Amino acid sequence: MAIIRLGLLSDIKQARYVIHLSDKKRLVLFRLPVINPAKNDRAANETDDGWTYYAMEAECPHAGGPLQDSQVDIEDSAYVVSCPWHAYDFNVETGESSVGIKACTFPVNVRGEYVTVQYMPDNGADVSLVKFEPVSEKFKLKRGTGEDKTLPKLEELSLATQPEAGPAKYLDENATLCDWCAHILNTAHPEHKIELTAHLFSTFTEKERSSSPMPLGRGTVSPPAKPPREGLSEVQPWKMPKPGRGGTLKSRIAMLHSLANVELWAIDLAVDICIRFATFQTDPASQGFSQELPRAFFHDWLKVANDEAKHFSLLRARLEEMGSSFGALPVHHGLWESATMTAHDLRARICIIALVHEARGLDVNPMTIEKFRNAGDDESVQSLEVIHNDEITHVTTGHRWLSWICQEEGTDPVHVFRNNVRKYFKGNIREPFNAEARAQAGLDSRYYEAFQGVAA
Repeated sequence: MAIIRLGLLSDIKQARYVIHLSDKKRLVLFRLPVINPAKNDRAANETDDGWTYYAMEAECPHAGGPLQDSQVDIEDSAYVVSCPWHAYDFNVETGESSVGIKACTFPVNVRGEYVTVQYMPDNGADVSLVKFEPVSEKFKLKRGTGEDKTLPKLEELSLATQPEAGPAKYLDENATLCDWCAHILNTAHPEHKIELTAHLFSTFTEKERSSSPMPLGRGTVSPPAKPPREGLSEVQPWKMPKPGRGGTLKSRIAMLHSLANVELWAIDLAVDICIRFATFQTDPASQGFSQELPRAFFHDWLKVANDEAKHFSLLRARLEEMGSSFGALPVHHGLWESATMTAHDLRARICIIALVHEARGLDVNPMTIEKFRNAGDDESVQSLEVIHNDEITHVTTGHRWLSWICQEEGTDPVHVFRNNVRKYFKGNIREPFNAEARAQAGLDSRYYEAFQGVAA
């Protein structure tokens, strides 16, 4: 049995950390509020100020999903985490799940000055700590100069410089999910959009755990045909200037600016799928009855929107650190054209946006990251790695809900995907493919090999 010292208790303040060990294994440490504080003796993993610490393997035992990105809930007075890939649930203390498989958990001790974890290495080998890495949940928001608004409860919040616009407009407590989605889509200022998106996800998640969940408001409000933009110079996609290869500061700024534009549209796409398809029901032709979308669908896509807001905030802040700003270069709105083409069918929307565009990001992200690494731009690399890891879970979300629809309708998700790509995707789906990241997200080679869309 090895006792791994993670660090000073006073320094461990974030909600999640990844523990990298010398035997190539990874664990995840959760820092969570004590559910039922003991009146007398506290457990070895509890602190006097009301926090409790748990450690478990970082890869889901079902398919290797990243448990550091899991959803945390309370069931029967215990914390349960749900894998972001396939929603397998695990008790963080015992590792037990409702589906019969079990995750490895490891005792944590916070008595004294240091946090330690007990770890049993294979074959009794010596094991040491290589890296203790906080899981990024950082938003870099700009606060308005007017009335102060309560920001979402985030694990870490970094406030940058003051914006030119005033405060974001918040809806009242009676607003439905669709009210909020329409409001976010109609919000032109990017700082307000990311702030409101983070607020909606935080509020929706918090109310899901209560006896009064947020009303969905299915079909009560319509989304805009195209979300407005503020202060941006728009050009056609084929007229965008080439960003270069990342060897110069100018080139890296152009690359980050282009990615920031994609992330801003990605917020709208994830929010739009919640409101535009709120009344969707599965085709009853094969099963004899139809199903409406469960509430988990809306939570999953709000989580995607929240991640995209985080990504935009990181990229926008990095642009400013490099002496530029978002809006300093022209942008194109080509991604929304795919949304318009698939506005009539949820299956097509998931296929094109999540399983083509997002999956293509998995293919090119490592090459982009390497360009910045070769240029010695470690600050940008850190942000881009956060984005890449999150986007694996976004493709997983698309795959999960396309699979759910197909299961309800008695169809084959691979066939449905390829059929929709032939109809609605302009251009070819071609190598290189990041087969490992695609497989992590649930996309095996049947989805994308030897395949192309309609002629551009």
